[in-house]
Amino acid sequence: MIVVMKAHATEAEIQAVAKMVEELDYNAHIIRGIERTVVACVGDERGEQHQLTHLESVAGVERVMPVVRSFKLASREVRPEGSRIKVGNMEIGGKRIAVIAGPCAVESEAQVEAAADAVKAAGAHALRGGAFKPRTSPYSFQGMEDEGLRLLEKAGRRVGLPVVTEIMDPHDIDLVAAHSDMLQVGARNAQNFSLLRRLGRIKKPVLLKRGMSMKLEEFMMAAEYILSEGNPNVVLCERGIRTFETATRNTLDLNAVPLLKEWTHLPVIVDPSHGTGIYKMVAPMALAAIAAGADGLLIEVHPKPDSALSDGPQQLKPSRFAALMKSLKPLAEAVGRTL
Repeated sequence: MIVVMKAHATEAEIQAVAKMVEELDYNAHIIRGIERTVVACVGDERGEQHQLTHLESVAGVERVMPVVRSFKLASREVRPEGSRIKVGNMEIGGKRIAVIAGPCAVESEAQVEAAADAVKAAGAHALRGGAFKPRTSPYSFQGMEDEGLRLLEKAGRRVGLPVVTEIMDPHDIDLVAAHSDMLQVGARNAQNFSLLRRLGRIKKPVLLKRGMSMKLEEFMMAAEYILSEGNPNVVLCERGIRTFETATRNTLDLNAVPLLKEWTHLPVIVDPSHGTGIYKMVAPMALAAIAAGADGLLIEVHPKPDSALSDGPQQLKPSRFAALMKSLKPLAEAVGRTL
């Protein structure tokens, strides 16, 4: 259930409603929108929810309404206008399309500095790079870890871009959060519920990738784990799913974009690099993602993809990334967005 407050409800009225909700043995989540504030009531679904309807007579309350979907806090009903997530000086979810770009993994200081210069010059809004790398093989490059975090942060600060990097272990959250502006949960950890709960207890933005074989409702419930612990700063990322097709690394499910935009107020971005695994397909699928309504893109860019220590075949050279950014601008304008 959600309690929709009146447009001019006072802070005292909002807090009074939240207290009443707590007294009815529900958790009250205050969600502040552009025009109205909503108090989401989360608790045992078997409870007597009709008790909450009595709140319609309380000062400042406009109406009490049920949330039909299993994911409550992520539901579009909670915030019909959609959420906007601030990541440093970048905003995801507004009219402007956000582009996060950089190498799959931080490999050296020279490599990440060159990548930062390239993506900044082309117009990217944030720098990505993996310091801790989850790999299928234990013998593959696993990332530079702590040193990689420091190099990524240094490169991002130098060029004035917020940095995004992956978190794998709940024990590393404080370390990774200290060196980054947004923590990414990869496909392999999309249902690591202890990690998701722990991320819900910090306020740093979280970029949640869809699991390799995850249904969309399961994806939304993974986001709900973070939201239910108190962190509202979640961005969803479609990165392709595993199907019978082997011609591409994954099958990029662009159906997910408009469907998720209908279901949830959370911003939705697309990763065409992992979604295809083939650099030649990144640009057309990036354009298609924006046409489908995505709020942003996550793109891998490497100064020398041929010598990359991980995922070289899907990473763009700086020149190709610059060309993609130029082609995105007219498309963004055509769909009522800006770049």
